[in-house]
Amino acid sequence: MNEPLTLDGLAVPLRVLRLFAADFGHLPAPDVDLSGIYPERLTLRFHEGLRAFEAWREALAVPPERVTHTTQGVGTTRVLKASTDYAGAQVHLYGYADVPATDGGAA
Repeated sequence: MNEPLTLDGLAVPLRVLRLFAADFGHLPAPDVDLSGIYPERLTLRFHEGLRAFEAWREALAVPPERVTHTTQGVGTTRVLKASTDYAGAQVHLYGYADVPATDGGAA
């Protein structure tokens, strides 16, 4: 049986999170995910629209062409995804926003 991951095993993404707090404290606060399964990964999620996602994408210098777009929830939620390396961690950004409803073709 493998030894359980210690908090030291998450030192890289925790260090990056601390750097983000110091360097980007003015940016919108994300939901933050750390995982013992992927101990080098830091995931930032933004559920209040795409402005926060874009602010972080720009701050981390992720080129727009590296952003992917999908939908979920039977096409009702827009999802933007981007990844970059930062100070030794893999940083994954996710932005969620409602897809505007259509009027159903009303004249």
